[in-house]
Amino acid sequence: MSLTHLRARVPCCVLKALAILVLVISGGFLGPRILGEDPKREGSAAITAEEIRAHVRFLASDELEGREAGTEGAEQAARYIASAFRAYELRPLGDGGTFEQRFSFVARVVPGPMNRLRLRTEAGEREFAFRRDFVPLALSSRGAVEGEVLFAGYGIFAPELGYDDYGSTQVSGKIVLVLDGSPDGQDPHGRFQDHRAPQRKIATAREKGARGILFIAAEEKAEDDRLAALRYDPMFGEAGIPVLLLGRAAASEVLRAAGKDLAELERSLASTVRPRSFVLSGVRLAVHADVEREMRQTANVVGLLEGSDPMLKDEIIVIGAHYDHLGRGGVSSLAPHRTGEVHNGADDNASGIAGLLELAQALAATRASLRRSVLFIAFSAEEMGLLGSNHYVKHPLLPLERTIAMFNFDMIGRLRESGVLVYGVGTSPFWQVALERANASVRLNLRVRDDGVGPSDHTSFYLKDIPVLHFFTGVHEDYHKPSDDAEKINAEGAQRIVSLAYELVRELDRQPTRPAFVHAREERREAIASGFRVYIGTIPDYAESVEGVKIAGVRPGSPAERAGMRTGDVILRIGRREIRNVYDYTYALQELKDGEEVEFVILRGGERLSLKVVPERRRAF
Repeated sequence: MSLTHLRARVPCCVLKALAILVLVISGGFLGPRILGEDPKREGSAAITAEEIRAHVRFLASDELEGREAGTEGAEQAARYIASAFRAYELRPLGDGGTFEQRFSFVARVVPGPMNRLRLRTEAGEREFAFRRDFVPLALSSRGAVEGEVLFAGYGIFAPELGYDDYGSTQVSGKIVLVLDGSPDGQDPHGRFQDHRAPQRKIATAREKGARGILFIAAEEKAEDDRLAALRYDPMFGEAGIPVLLLGRAAASEVLRAAGKDLAELERSLASTVRPRSFVLSGVRLAVHADVEREMRQTANVVGLLEGSDPMLKDEIIVIGAHYDHLGRGGVSSLAPHRTGEVHNGADDNASGIAGLLELAQALAATRASLRRSVLFIAFSAEEMGLLGSNHYVKHPLLPLERTIAMFNFDMIGRLRESGVLVYGVGTSPFWQVALERANASVRLNLRVRDDGVGPSDHTSFYLKDIPVLHFFTGVHEDYHKPSDDAEKINAEGAQRIVSLAYELVRELDRQPTRPAFVHAREERREAIASGFRVYIGTIPDYAESVEGVKIAGVRPGSPAERAGMRTGDVILRIGRREIRNVYDYTYALQELKDGEEVEFVILRGGERLSLKVVPERRRAF
């Protein structure tokens, strides 16, 4: 959604947003002053829907191009937030006296200079052209392999569905050639929906012993295919084997060398829905995949509102929200056919940042009456796996042992009659009573959940034994799509949620002691819908880059705890499946059965250990 479009509909508010844009780019900030508020004057900074709209319109404008971490759009958003913190007279706690806590991350994977693909038959050799005939996928490992070629249909191994593209064919040592998609196409409700992801096909081929895997593109030229646009996925890392995308023309040539026709194979698979695998007789491929990781920097934006009590000001209340989004789409977009369009992320999470700024302004206006200190953190790279909040808790700017609670805003812009979801209520016995008191004046319909773990930044703090509350108005049809625009935000609803948080902070600040922390029960009902049939009780560390999966937490009383698993363990193998990343771990858990003991091989302090885990059936309650 462009600012030109907004000007035609609500010219006054857009002129305010445009003024903010100009001032942020030039280094200034007039947000609260434009709207008639003076953050220096005690008690004057009201929480208003008008200001929430103005913040969202700037952050979700096309000019910021979706605020993807590591891009200029995200940097503009960070400067905007820092300027607001400065206007509210928060103390900068970042690098070199700034509001920024910078960190590096893998932004993308790009092809290196040494990519090669050569076809070898009795008739001679054929060198394929890079980009036109083939490209390495961002998921690929670097390396050179040569071997026979196995055509394995769609590359799906789904014994629970009675379907196995590999059959009894020997895979070890071969290069696997597979089609994109599945027997039911790209139907999101098809029975193969859990098996069509490239990550799963790669994991399956690697587990079966393949030396490399080639995907057949739908386009004649490899670089034109949608798979060529796949971005680096931090939860997958690298495949462990070379992974190439073969243009349709080149794939047809490879198959013809063995007397096979690509179109005929596709028709046969579509009409019979029966697996078909075979070795390409007389055909060998020599593959050299070369990919390079591009590192970028981004920043958490951190400002401190210091309390007035000589003793209690050392206790910290954290208010957080992430400011990054998806840029122009990518692997997390739920509108892959619209890759290249700006995903503005008005609800996710310009709404949360607007709430954070309003709360910062309101609390700063009453700083003299605050006893405890409040730390405001706008996190970056949340969409890449909670990287910003994970970086903060591992490199805290104030001691975590003095952090008594964390409030998180993520998608608070679509309040409906169903109300607001509040997660983390079970992380402290204080929360239930505090919520009731705080809501007496706001009168929101609260739908509370106990669990402190979820797909947002509060999880990083909960795993450090800090009580959390996470505010969320629910997923909607515009989630992770270009249509998540500012005009759809319910600013009045967001105002009520921020007002509730304000009352909660004041209620917490009035207490003589810090709230007690407890490990909350898991909301297993929601987990059932994710496709897992069994329960283990581990919480993966999505931001830690290790060979395997590092465990960030273990649920009390869970099968994992009973087996002796601990926080910090690195899972290397489950049964016969090697675990390299979170995807491998997810696929392995989906295959486990209730009550059937399975071996977990873990790394603990440099020592490999074997644990016997008995999964439990998931139950709704």
